[in-house]
Amino acid sequence: MAKKQFKAESRRLLDLMINSIYTHQEIFLREIISNASDAMDKLAYTALTDDKVGINREDLVITITRGKGKLTVSDMGIGMNKAEMEENLGTIAKSGSLGFKQAMEKTEDIDIIGQFGVGFYAAFMVASQVTVISKKYGEDTAWKWESDGADGYTITECERELPGTDVIMTLKADTDEDRFSRFTEEYEIRQLVKKYSDYIRYPIRMEVSKSRKKADSPEDKPEYESYQELETLNSMVPLWQRAKKDVTQEEYESFYREKFFDFHKPLRVIHSSAEGTVSYKSLLYIPGKAPYDFNTKDYKRGLQLYSAGVMIMECCEDLIPEHFRFVRGVVDSQDLSLNISREMLQHNRQLTVIARNIEKKVKSELTAMLENDREKYEEFYTAFSRQLKYGAVADYGAHKEATQDLLLFWSAKEGKLITLSEYVAAMAEGQEKIYYVPGENKDRLAKLPQVKLLLDKGYDVLLFTDEVDEFVPQSLMTYREKSFCNASTEDLGLQSEEEKKAMEDKAKELEGFLTFVKQTLGESVTEVKLSGALGNAPASLASATGMSFEMEKYMRRMNPEFDMPVQRILELNPEHDAVKAMQSAMVSDTQKAKDYATLLYCQAMLIAELPLEDPTAYTELVCKLMK
Repeated sequence: MAKKQFKAESRRLLDLMINSIYTHQEIFLREIISNASDAMDKLAYTALTDDKVGINREDLVITITRGKGKLTVSDMGIGMNKAEMEENLGTIAKSGSLGFKQAMEKTEDIDIIGQFGVGFYAAFMVASQVTVISKKYGEDTAWKWESDGADGYTITECERELPGTDVIMTLKADTDEDRFSRFTEEYEIRQLVKKYSDYIRYPIRMEVSKSRKKADSPEDKPEYESYQELETLNSMVPLWQRAKKDVTQEEYESFYREKFFDFHKPLRVIHSSAEGTVSYKSLLYIPGKAPYDFNTKDYKRGLQLYSAGVMIMECCEDLIPEHFRFVRGVVDSQDLSLNISREMLQHNRQLTVIARNIEKKVKSELTAMLENDREKYEEFYTAFSRQLKYGAVADYGAHKEATQDLLLFWSAKEGKLITLSEYVAAMAEGQEKIYYVPGENKDRLAKLPQVKLLLDKGYDVLLFTDEVDEFVPQSLMTYREKSFCNASTEDLGLQSEEEKKAMEDKAKELEGFLTFVKQTLGESVTEVKLSGALGNAPASLASATGMSFEMEKYMRRMNPEFDMPVQRILELNPEHDAVKAMQSAMVSDTQKAKDYATLLYCQAMLIAELPLEDPTAYTELVCKLMK
């Protein structure tokens, strides 16, 4: 029979598919198996609507046959006649599956994997020639389609005993860059079926090599022989497709370990389904421990995306937001619009709806854990708190609603982790601010004079010890109409108008003293002033700008060349004996007064956990004043 040419547009599309559209050669097997599954779906549906079609669903199988330089995928589906071969294989992008689905679109439970007819042509990435032998159900004649993907195809009459289709791929010769022969190796095929087609609803069978003891082999010196046996390679029924009541906890955990290579049990399993505008099923896990590479560039966030049991994407980032990147799991939906290669999703409304629903579901489950199993939640929080906090501050707080109620901070008053909601609920009468102090060690922070003062008044203080903590108030701005206040740098708002007036009068009275201390310390401080919020402490440091000392430390860690130090304000407690001693010395012994000023400044630096410029000089100064 004369060779027919592909249409011009089909020729260009074929070139594009072989060289550009598919990013991995191994995808070809997924596409061929999906087409075989489609063909058997069509036959099974026909049997439901035509009593004359007598088939046993248990007989519907996909068989993979390995040969020297050849790989064959056979199905027992509805098959094709000559006209359908011409239509579906002769014109690239003509979709038999899509046409079938459109014809049956008003009928429920139509489940077609291949929404594009082009998947078949992925075979030409690995094959120098493809032969399709097919016999349509209910017809007597079989037909053979052959092409090398270059200069057209032929269709001839042939023999096939039963209805169905064989796709025979003659593999390309190995090159220095590509080893096509691996696609006939048992291990490789097992891996590809497990990865991409494990949940195809029909058995995928292949003869595999096994070993057994010879029948006449002696017990003391057993001999073994190899043999071939037909084995089903896929598990067929995905766990997420089963009803929750039919899945045990052990099965959930076993699936998690095998699928995501985590030896720790997940803290939470989220098994759900949704129907409506967009239908999908999902099986999500909240891990108990962070993966070893979680905080590295190598870690890939995202959920595995399936369509009718066929894996479309290994890590679909668009399905899970960055602040919940620790979630592992799978999503299975047939409502997503896939591109021509099915390897990438089109950004559409359906995908957005699924992602939004998953985000709400994850937040709901975490909230339930927080409220009903605090110990388990704190275990989770130990592993992933930083991720939630970064979620609250990322994109200028755009995602704060999803994470702010899940955050925990150490309470100076309670001596434990609490939520912002719990803090606000326990606020003292008349308290208008959420107080916090940033630092590296919660025990040291609890001893700050400002913290002690607030605790004495019955106010709680959150101790921020994580480097990202201080960014949280800046992003949230307020929480339940309560503003945040950095107790170590901002006005605590505790003084009455009378107290403020008295402190102003005291500052005027001691103006010469404050000027003396400022001149003594020089450029080390921007300002020296009095404060009534130091409790029993003689001195403290405050920042003169919006940046705190902890923020300065963080910026230096990120960039060692950072050269914008926070301007320091030395606050003095006019009622403390050490400050009064410095005032007296200013009159009787000026040098000693200067030493006192330097000493108090260094002590304030230490309390603020800031490094001394010259620790040796400080030590000598202490020894000098002890004489």
